[in-house]
Amino acid sequence: MKGTRQADRVRATRRRRLRSAVRSAVSVVLSVVVYYLAPLDHGLDIGTAIALAVSLVLFVGVIAWQIRTVTKSVYPRLRAVETLATAGPIFLIIFSAAYVLLSENQAGSFSETLGRSDALYFTVTVFATVGFGDIVPVTGTARGVTVVQMLSDVVLVGLIARVLLSAVRIAEDARSADSADSADSADSADSADSADSADSADSADSADSGVSGVSGEPSGSEEPE
Repeated sequence: MKGTRQADRVRATRRRRLRSAVRSAVSVVLSVVVYYLAPLDHGLDIGTAIALAVSLVLFVGVIAWQIRTVTKSVYPRLRAVETLATAGPIFLIIFSAAYVLLSENQAGSFSETLGRSDALYFTVTVFATVGFGDIVPVTGTARGVTVVQMLSDVVLVGLIARVLLSAVRIAEDARSADSADSADSADSADSADSADSADSADSADSADSGVSGVSGEPSGSEEPE
């Protein structure tokens, strides 16, 4: 019985890992498809800056919601990995779109005109702090957006990763506490059953003794001569 239950747990864990990997892959593919199909040829104005700011705010909101789900998840570590695997590409695509818009609307913003693949490549090099130097921001606006990405990179890698780890610990501590409570409840139930069994046995022994005393010969009786 224990072996069957253990095998069921292993299969359930594998299925959950597979579903998590599929969800992450689908999210990444959809993000890339939207990036390459989205209309990024409109003018660069205050509305574009607001759209970038709103995108970052929504991104932070999604991360906050994901962190909350991690603390309530049965598999918090798997959920945290899924969150990072999904959030990272979306973050990179947001800035890639901003670089494309900037390059197309302000000529000379970068050392070369950026297409969508070029912008994605530049975003990844900035995120990874590689700094090949083949594509560099030239104008003040381009450098300002790049600085925003650098600071956001620090927040994403440092703060969000640390918060996710804390959420995982909270979820695991809660699961450990629940397991301990369940074990204590089971022990209490077993102790109560044992006590009831002992009381029942004592009562039965007392009843048997009483019956023997009533039905037996009185002590000290003599037979007539």
